[in-house]
Amino acid sequence: IPLSSGMILLTWQKIAPTALLYQISPSLNMEILILLAILSTMLGGWGGLNQTQMRKVLAYSSIAHMGWTVIIALINPNLTILSLMIYIMTTLTLFMTLNLSSTTKIKSISNLWNKSTPMTMIVFLTMLSLGGLPPLTGFMPKWLILQELIINNNPTMAIIMALSALLNLFFYMRIIYVSSLTMFPTSNNSKHHWFFSQTKTTNMIPTLTTISSMLLPLTPILIIMT
Repeated sequence: IPLSSGMILLTWQKIAPTALLYQISPSLNMEILILLAILSTMLGGWGGLNQTQMRKVLAYSSIAHMGWTVIIALINPNLTILSLMIYIMTTLTLFMTLNLSSTTKIKSISNLWNKSTPMTMIVFLTMLSLGGLPPLTGFMPKWLILQELIINNNPTMAIIMALSALLNLFFYMRIIYVSSLTMFPTSNNSKHHWFFSQTKTTNMIPTLTTISSMLLPLTPILIIMT
């Protein structure tokens, strides 16, 4: 599917079920939530390891992130909304950047260095934030969710969730390694591409990049709000 359609499926389509979870959160069963969270994070982590298409990687990453959103729905529903909002902002940033550069494969990201280095850095920074690497914004919901699980006497579940997050971070780090530290075989003898004037809008990308990577210092304020 086109990148724009994938962006809608992975962002807008999650709002309705998350809103439903938020409304019925007092009547949810914690055991079912734990089972769903473990299955989602493990399936999303393992499924994204051997993918070469960025849309498939982001699809499996979306499954894993829903596990984090579900696990905290009973304990702290406000964190469910916060986790979804940060995920949507980060995913929008990545999809808009990939759509702007017409990048759909990991191989294309390695060639993106020659077209636009700042855009490549935005893609890498956003992927690390999606993986939950501190001190980026994506680390915030994972940190708060793990803290809530420990406070509510679920240290085992917190450990399992933290270990499953390493799978996501690994395949994002793998993409960055393959794209920046190795070169794919190519028949093009020239590394540099001709620069054409950009016709697609880029107004939202700087703002979304800032939100998806630099909000961690605002965590104390968000804790008070939640």
